[in-house]
Amino acid sequence: MIVRTDCFHFRGHVPCTPHKRRGVHCEGCPEFRARRGRVLIIKLGAAGDVIRTTPLLAPLRRDFPDHALSWVTDFPELLPGAVDDPLKLGHETILWLRRTRFDLVINLDKDRQACALAREVQADRLWGFTLGDDGLCRPVTEGVTAAQVQAAQDKFLTGLFDDVNRACRLSYPQEIFAICGYEFQGEEYVLDRPQEPRDFDLPAGSRIVGLNTGCGGRWTSRLWPEESWAELAGDLQDQGYAVVLLGGPAEDQKNRRLAARTGAAYPGHFDLKTFVGLVDRCDLVVTAVTMAMHIALGLGKKLVLFNNIFNPNEFELYGRGRIVAPEQPCTCFFQPRCTSDRFCMETLRPAAVLAAVRDLLGSR
Repeated sequence: MIVRTDCFHFRGHVPCTPHKRRGVHCEGCPEFRARRGRVLIIKLGAAGDVIRTTPLLAPLRRDFPDHALSWVTDFPELLPGAVDDPLKLGHETILWLRRTRFDLVINLDKDRQACALAREVQADRLWGFTLGDDGLCRPVTEGVTAAQVQAAQDKFLTGLFDDVNRACRLSYPQEIFAICGYEFQGEEYVLDRPQEPRDFDLPAGSRIVGLNTGCGGRWTSRLWPEESWAELAGDLQDQGYAVVLLGGPAEDQKNRRLAARTGAAYPGHFDLKTFVGLVDRCDLVVTAVTMAMHIALGLGKKLVLFNNIFNPNEFELYGRGRIVAPEQPCTCFFQPRCTSDRFCMETLRPAAVLAAVRDLLGSR
């Protein structure tokens, strides 16, 4: 009996999908597709960073059409179907990676765990970052072009020095494309919509504005006051927009208060895939720099983005967004906690956010 171990569908330990679906065997199988090699992406987290790395799939699929593409991450549920082998980081995955040879490994994380994994995996080529003998991150300089070395070095330095970070004029996609030897040409995020989206009870007949009221427990320096959210929700509804409150478990009590106070819809908090479906019901999302921002961009939504502590050049909004900043300049660049005498986000006026929404959606 012929067994085609070089087929994309071959899994080695269980029946392949074509066999389960049609009962076919390898010999004469109409769905045979030769696997010419393997490519591995290491991008563990955060969730938003995983989503905003997906534009790389376009050039990789173009240049490696017959290679199986694996991606190891903390958030495999966010990876699109274009990834052949989504892998959650864990000891089972690490065991397999240690004994599998790849034609190319791309590591775009600079933390020690990801860099150690990149160094340990057997690969013909490595792009991005690896682990030095001192146990710390270093840019890959062997087996890549001079331009790739420079791009990785530049990205390395932006993580070490705030003034270098502030001076950077490249977006994140431009940076990671350059590290991989490509030129970013507006390739979009790749995010799959839920196949069976939940039927949320949302207001009908109006354009829906989603208000993502949280920013993660670590980065409270970018948190907008609850009073400001309440004022914005009321103003939006006065202008004829439907308002939906978005968030996770950490924002549940706040969103309940806001819903009771303003009349805005609050369906509750959900698992990640259901949350993607809820964001997909919105026409525009207002948010700080969070996972919800990247989900909205991946779904092609319009976006009003709060930014105070990051370099605004890093965000690729694809012509669908506006960045709004507080009136008081932020002095806490890239810091998770505010260290100023006055919290700058208190000076971001709801009227400025409303104007950005109207600019993107038009007045009612």
